[in-house]
Amino acid sequence: MTARIRVNGIAGDTVSALDRGLAYGDGLFESVRLVGASAPLWSRHARRLTTDCRRLGLPVPDTAQLWREARAVSEGLPEAVVRISLTRGVGARGYAPPASPQVTRVVAAFAPPPLPPDLHARGVAMRVCDMRLAEQPRLAGIKHLNRLEQVLARAEWSDPAIAEGVLCDTHGRVISATMANLFAVVDGVLLTPPLDRCGVAGVARAEVLAAHPAAQLRELTLDALKSASEIFLSSSVRGIVPVHTLDERAYAVGTLTRQLQQHWRTLGFSMEHAE
Repeated sequence: MTARIRVNGIAGDTVSALDRGLAYGDGLFESVRLVGASAPLWSRHARRLTTDCRRLGLPVPDTAQLWREARAVSEGLPEAVVRISLTRGVGARGYAPPASPQVTRVVAAFAPPPLPPDLHARGVAMRVCDMRLAEQPRLAGIKHLNRLEQVLARAEWSDPAIAEGVLCDTHGRVISATMANLFAVVDGVLLTPPLDRCGVAGVARAEVLAAHPAAQLRELTLDALKSASEIFLSSSVRGIVPVHTLDERAYAVGTLTRQLQQHWRTLGFSMEHAE
C-alpha cells in the first residue's frame, strides 16, 4: 500500500527543507493503530501528544483535528497504522527556536507491518544491544523525533530470527526494547523500568499499568531480567508480544502475558493466533 499522507491538512508528501523537524529532530510523533474507524488507544495518544508538546514548548495541538485527519487518511482500510508527526515548523538557521512557531503536522496512514503467524502465540527472540541510552531527564518519556539511538541499536544485528533488542542505559539498567516497552515477572511481581532518565513512555505501557495496578516501576538489571519467569513487550502497533528467548535463555509464555493479551482483545485489537 502506498502511504496516504496529509501535510498541514493537505494531501501531499512535501515538507520544507528548512523544517526544524528535519534539521534538528525538533518535534515528536505518535504511531496509532486503527481497527476500522476505531483507535482503541486514541485517548492515550491524544493525552501524550498534549503533555509532550507542553514539555517541548510546542503549541498544544488540536487533537480533534488530528483525529479527523487520521480518520481521513485511513478511510476504507480495515486496519492501519497512522503516524502523526508534529514539528516546530520552519525556522531561521540556528538552534534558537522561533518566538511564534508554526507547527508542521504530518498525518500518514500505512498498512500494518506484516507479522509472523505465531507472533502472539509463541513470541519473539531477543538479544542484548551494545548500544546504551544516554540519560536526559528533560526528554525522558517523550517520543521525540530523534531516534538515532534506536537506529544504531537495530543496526547491530541482521539475523531474521531475532526480532528485538534489549536497551540499557549507561549504568547498565534495563530500559526497554528498541521499538517497545518491556515488562518482566520477577518473583511473582510484574515489573517495568521507570522512565524518568531516558526511554519512551509508550501508550501501550500505560494501558498495561492501568489494567494491572499491582505492577511496579522498579529498576531492572540484566541479571534480574534474565531470571524472570516471563517477559513480554508492549506496543501500540503490535500489542502484547511474549519473549521466548533472550540471548541463550528460554522462557515459557506466562499466565499474566496471556491475561494481558486477552485484555487487548477486549479493547478491540485482533490478536490472531494468541492462545
